Amino acid sequence: MRNTMPKTVALLAGSALLAAGTAHADRSEWPTNFTVGTASQGGTYFVYGSGWANFIAEELDVSGGGEVTGGPTQNLALVHSGDMAFGLTTMGPASDAIKGESPLAPGLVMDNVCALFPMYETPFSIAALSSSGIESISDIPDGARIGFGPAASTSDTYFPAMLETLGVNFDRRNGGWSDLGGQLQDGLLDVVAFAAGIPIPAVSQLEVQTDVNIIEFTEEELATVLDAFPVAEFTIPASTYTTLEEDARAVSMWNFAIAGCDLPEDFIYEVTKATMENNDRMRDVHRSAETSIPENIVHNTVLPFHPGAARWYEENGYDISDDMIK
Repeated sequence: MRNTMPKTVALLAGSALLAAGTAHADRSEWPTNFTVGTASQGGTYFVYGSGWANFIAEELDVSGGGEVTGGPTQNLALVHSGDMAFGLTTMGPASDAIKGESPLAPGLVMDNVCALFPMYETPFSIAALSSSGIESISDIPDGARIGFGPAASTSDTYFPAMLETLGVNFDRRNGGWSDLGGQLQDGLLDVVAFAAGIPIPAVSQLEVQTDVNIIEFTEEELATVLDAFPVAEFTIPASTYTTLEEDARAVSMWNFAIAGCDLPEDFIYEVTKATMENNDRMRDVHRSAETSIPENIVHNTVLPFHPGAARWYEENGYDISDDMIK
């Protein structure tokens, strides 16, 4: 059996008590540990993924934790290769990966990646310091220094192309969200273009320390981006940030948790069961998990579901077509 523990040390968690329903499961084929590929510190993926890993470790009495990675695109490669058991990704990079079009491994069809459960929609949002005078996308000056998150992340893959389509000329920068937030505050960046679940921790932290503008799409800009990219219309509620006085227009892409397709079916069944039957615990991990519910499996039209996950969904009345099960 392949080793599911990555090169770095995972956060360990465990419990002497097994979750209900797992005490009599055949655990002989289960991995002895697991790691969840997240993204950079300061982003929602890291908070969500690390919290979910610790929850599953406690529920199933298997050592596990989250690990910092380059984000959705790299997570697909790490899960496919078996370097990580689980990861978090978005539908755009997932579609590229299974077609052999991942920028990290052109020509490699990543067919050992299976869907587990829906997480949340990732809004694409833009922030600038109020002192910059940038209040709209059209206000972004030529040559603006824009931070797009970790290289090859969902944000870095799609947001530059979106802004280019809208006529923005910029100097592209990469880094973790916390680092980019600090650079924005220090005047080293003009804009940060985020693709992350809301509220974005780095933005919330900025709001505590300085005045921030959350920049929305105009109706015309929204229509242009919806026509050109695999995204959906999204509204950032005013309650998300203290800066917002009313809802803001944005676009979004769905996120799903993924697993190696060769992981034991019983193990993945119990992982799915624990996650889908404890949404209150998941919301404690991150409030964006309010949409981590089985009804939202319909938003995955790209990756096959792991047989263990599909078994739980079908037992609980959620239909998955045969061609969407590995």
